[in-house]
Amino acid sequence: MIDQQTLSHLLLRYPMLHGLSAIEETQLTTANLLRLEAGAVVFDEGQPCQGFPMLLSGSIRVIKSAPSGRELQLYRVIPSESCILTSSCLLGETCYQARGVVEQASEMVLLSIDTFHHLIANHEDFRKYVFQLFSDRLTGLMHLVTAVAFQKLDQRLAKVLCSRQSPVNITHQALADELGCAREIVSRLLKSFADQGWIRLGREEIILDNTEALNDFLSAQ
Repeated sequence: MIDQQTLSHLLLRYPMLHGLSAIEETQLTTANLLRLEAGAVVFDEGQPCQGFPMLLSGSIRVIKSAPSGRELQLYRVIPSESCILTSSCLLGETCYQARGVVEQASEMVLLSIDTFHHLIANHEDFRKYVFQLFSDRLTGLMHLVTAVAFQKLDQRLAKVLCSRQSPVNITHQALADELGCAREIVSRLLKSFADQGWIRLGREEIILDNTEALNDFLSAQ
């Protein structure tokens, strides 16, 4: 069960839920409120879906693992978003094909499967929200496939760095997980960037000294 304060927070984060009937709002209050620490596994490959998550705080990484243990980040879920893999599992009545891991301590409301199907069937704003997420995520995944298939790893690393504010507070392992490669390769590429004066490496942080050179490197490839 969620209290009135959590319900208000949920409606603020997910405005498409406004306009529900009193009975439907009561249904929302029967949802579960989950508080998860960083590193917790929200769902795993082969598991059935337990409900529709709506994130109030924190962030979740959705990753695909190889038998070797290597991982590739498919996308990240932040507040006001939800997980299209979960939507797909609920609509198709299938199990998860990837893993969801809490990146930053998170609070989420988990709608029941029945409530999700009711909202999809009866509320246009909620239905549009879910299918807009599908469209946005599919575009993002197409960019990811293009990058993995056609871009060199040093290009992808430079692009990730250029998309962040300096200093970039991240470990080499976290960067490797995001890029789907070994930590040693990322460390070697970062050292190469540092040797050229583009970045400086600190403890779990990367200082961008010359983003113009990084962008020139990207455009020259």
